[in-house]
Amino acid sequence: MSSKVFVALRVKASPERAFTAFVEEIGAWWRPNGLFQTTPRAPGVLAFEPGEGGRLIETLQNGKIFEIGRIVAWEPPARLVFSWRQANFPPDLMTEVEVSFAAVGEETRVSVEHRGFDQVPEGAARHGFPDETLLMRLAEWWQRLLTSYRDTSA
Repeated sequence: MSSKVFVALRVKASPERAFTAFVEEIGAWWRPNGLFQTTPRAPGVLAFEPGEGGRLIETLQNGKIFEIGRIVAWEPPARLVFSWRQANFPPDLMTEVEVSFAAVGEETRVSVEHRGFDQVPEGAARHGFPDETLLMRLAEWWQRLLTSYRDTSA
């Protein structure tokens, strides 16, 4: 099984602006998904703590913070890598998301690779889907997220 999904699109922005919009405005463009919930509660607002070792967090309405992952690589304006943990993952399981920003003329190609789903065990974390279906759903969601990102921020 391929354990990753890859999606990309172009935004009408420089790589610097595209990177900034991705990390500083994630709370405005992020759209929750019931299959890939980051917290066991109602969705909150996502935010990055900048820099390597910073966290990707979700702040709930009651002020409680849920840590989704940690930044592994912080290379503005070209690349961002962070760990990813969903609410229904076993406590020690993380996947990884790599986001790349590459200039293409006056636009920027924003690419997302989400990898490590071969580690996700059968059961609740997979929603009963076979591998291909799970990855297809994940790719569709990331495509919707990138479209929202493009339309909202960049």
